Amino acid sequence: MQDLLDSQIKPAKTINDHNGQPQDRRKAMQKRTFTRWMNVFLQRRDPPLKVCDLFTDIRDGRMLMALLEELSGCKLLYRFRSSSHRIFILNNISKALAFLDDRHVKLLGIDASGIADGIPSVILNLVWNIILHFQVKEVMGGLRRHLSSSLSSLSLSTYPSTSDLSPQTGDSDSYTCNTLPRKGKKAAKEPKYHSKAIKTLLHWVQRCTSKYGVDVDDFGASWRSGLAFLALIKSINPELVDLRESWSKEPTENIQHAFMVAHQCLDVPPLLEPEDCTSPDEQSIITYVSMFLGCHSVIDEVREV
Repeated sequence: MQDLLDSQIKPAKTINDHNGQPQDRRKAMQKRTFTRWMNVFLQRRDPPLKVCDLFTDIRDGRMLMALLEELSGCKLLYRFRSSSHRIFILNNISKALAFLDDRHVKLLGIDASGIADGIPSVILNLVWNIILHFQVKEVMGGLRRHLSSSLSSLSLSTYPSTSDLSPQTGDSDSYTCNTLPRKGKKAAKEPKYHSKAIKTLLHWVQRCTSKYGVDVDDFGASWRSGLAFLALIKSINPELVDLRESWSKEPTENIQHAFMVAHQCLDVPPLLEPEDCTSPDEQSIITYVSMFLGCHSVIDEVREV
């Protein structure tokens, strides 16, 4: 009888996200990447703090307030109240969310209850929007203005024309990122990303990698071979990478080498695992790639703004 019942049970259907990969795998990748990203900043505190389980450690609001202090330079923890009572926990989280709302960080679908309950989708969405605002948007905003004002003085044979970065009609702060010099002159594609900061980050990556013959169209499949990571490193310090050897190597070997060199020579923390790049999660790739903005050559560009 049990065998008959077992035979009638259909296997659970795997739910895929919009990129075609299982949601559980994507969430696990984001959880690991976002946790490592948070710990980069939390370890700067005195004494250092560390998130071990993102979905648990963030629930009382303390880690969230500490992270926002490091990112913004503002004091928040003095408003934290340690308590096991839900009303005080919700109050702690609400203070952090109000701080983010004042800085126009997107909080759609994010509330104190979801965070206090440890709902993975709510917490991942929260941390992603914090990364997008403090890690990507603030720096890329300055870099976008720098690029748009400086490209007119650069060689047209090496870089795109200023029209490639000019505001689109009807949008004074929107830029295209699909008309870069490419090997073989591929047809231009419609921009995939709606965020101006992400489009500018992609544009910067394309400028860095295209001169070495490495095409980057997105923050997904373009990173599977590892060549994009290596070309990005080479654009920052040409002595660190020999791309001629990398073209014939396996993707995993290229990725491992890129992560090691980035960590040891550029002080870019290893937020990803090599296997993450076999089926990349775009938010995780963006989080890692944005860490290269801290390298000296890019910081020098941004400081000129």
